Amino acid sequence: MIRRCLAACSVPIALAALPIALAGQAAVAPALEPKVDAVFAKWTASTPGCAVGVSTGGKRALVKGYGMADLEHDVKITPDTIFEAGSVSKQFTATAVLLLAREGKLSLDDPVRKYIPELPDYATMPAAAGQGDSAPAGNAKTTGGAGPLTIRQMLNHTSGLRDWGSVAGIAGWPRTTRVHTHAHVLDIVSRQRATNFTPGTQWSYSNTGFNLAAIIVSRVSGMPFAEFTRTRVFEPAGMTHTSWRDDYTRIVKGRAMAYSLSRASDSEPRGQKDDGFHTLMPFENVYGNGGLLTTVGDLLKWNEHFAAPVVGDQSFVAEQQKPGRFNDGRAHGYALGLFVGSYKGLREVYHSGSTAGYQAFLTRFPDERVSVAVLCNSSSAQATQYAHAVADAYLADRIKPAATDASPTAAQRQQAAGMYRSTMTGLSIVVGAERGERDPLRGRRWSFDGRRATATDEYGTVETYERVEPAKPTAGQLQALAGVYGSDEAETTFTAAVERGALVLKQRPDTTIALAPLYADAFRAGSLGTVIFRRDASGRVNGFSVVQDRVWDLGFQRMR
Repeated sequence: MIRRCLAACSVPIALAALPIALAGQAAVAPALEPKVDAVFAKWTASTPGCAVGVSTGGKRALVKGYGMADLEHDVKITPDTIFEAGSVSKQFTATAVLLLAREGKLSLDDPVRKYIPELPDYATMPAAAGQGDSAPAGNAKTTGGAGPLTIRQMLNHTSGLRDWGSVAGIAGWPRTTRVHTHAHVLDIVSRQRATNFTPGTQWSYSNTGFNLAAIIVSRVSGMPFAEFTRTRVFEPAGMTHTSWRDDYTRIVKGRAMAYSLSRASDSEPRGQKDDGFHTLMPFENVYGNGGLLTTVGDLLKWNEHFAAPVVGDQSFVAEQQKPGRFNDGRAHGYALGLFVGSYKGLREVYHSGSTAGYQAFLTRFPDERVSVAVLCNSSSAQATQYAHAVADAYLADRIKPAATDASPTAAQRQQAAGMYRSTMTGLSIVVGAERGERDPLRGRRWSFDGRRATATDEYGTVETYERVEPAKPTAGQLQALAGVYGSDEAETTFTAAVERGALVLKQRPDTTIALAPLYADAFRAGSLGTVIFRRDASGRVNGFSVVQDRVWDLGFQRMR
């Protein structure tokens, strides 16, 4: 199923405080400016904030800043403040690959291993390690018989490649906790024994493919990726404030610091006893998946390029915006580094971004020739919602009411209430009264038939769930799971132990993760994801799998 990186919906507008707003380089209709200001009203002289840019009909209509770029030095956000754009960066990596393809130096349908031999040959590998005899039925784990992994599959997220950052997090080094480099990416990828699924059969967001794409651009062009994109993409597009965070120690004039609102103690519930903003910067030399340093003005220039190309021509930009296809021919909603879809009845091409404390959203309504760019330096900023709220103001006479919620009714939910597990990943959902953003049924069509449920997304991808009983393991059952488990793929070990009647996982040097029972042998493990213990034919526990949204089955073997 399609797993979006950020929901594309607007939120209620806050009007609690007056913003620190700086006039942009272009005039905005007087009736619209207060509406835009209201969207960003919560960002003030005592908070981080956002910059927003709007263009209409190929001309800049508004650029403005709200809040502070640097809280320590009292620097305000201006229209020229540089932010990190997170995954908005992916379209530029895809553009670089397309340029090389246009020159005949590679093909999007080339095997990735042609350029990156460090990548395992997944097509020759057996089922994923750690599945064991009790793995969920129906898992499609490897590329067997489907042909080699291609560049195109990486660029439209149908590669099945595990997200390297998720694997690093499982190993105890989440992103922003160490200086990851592309050498780390290659090292992590080289140790994976399986993909999440057969490439081309599913869609799952993965940064790995875009890091590998950046490496391919460097190897094929003979130039550093940052240099290639500067001379072939940014300069032709007039993006004079744009570069890559390829060296996190480099001084970048005019860059906003990134922040998060922290709690006084990790033991306190979220939202309580906040002790103010703390810096949250991306200290890593990994790029291509993210790492773009840019301004809202430069992003508006880039969006205009799709209407009046300056990099390539009309056929070039059309190719980048063409929705990708699964192996069976079905189209999906991701092109080459870009989502393509609709918003309130209007065709939309867009991408969100999030890295450390930075949040970003760049959207374009091609038929109306309206673009909105939002860049923020707080992890709590809702860049997607802000951009859509601004778009609502500029497109008020053309947007249509939001589509009717197609999720099950209250009566259907009550009839189907209970816990279900995916037969593909093992992840669980609970059907009940939940609605809104956290609704586990949101975004897909559901049908329930006794013990099973099926979910179909807008592109026809079907995922099957089976009803399971919530687990209430006894002390003896928990003790049977105790032991030491290791993974060569993540290069780490966990010790499962029973403490005060509950199962925990311990990881060096001082991490303890509480496990909350879900269904038989499955546990919720906080930021680690879901842990599913595996058994051999005799019923003995011989390992467990860590399952996340971007890593479907990372196996750990029982060592003792």
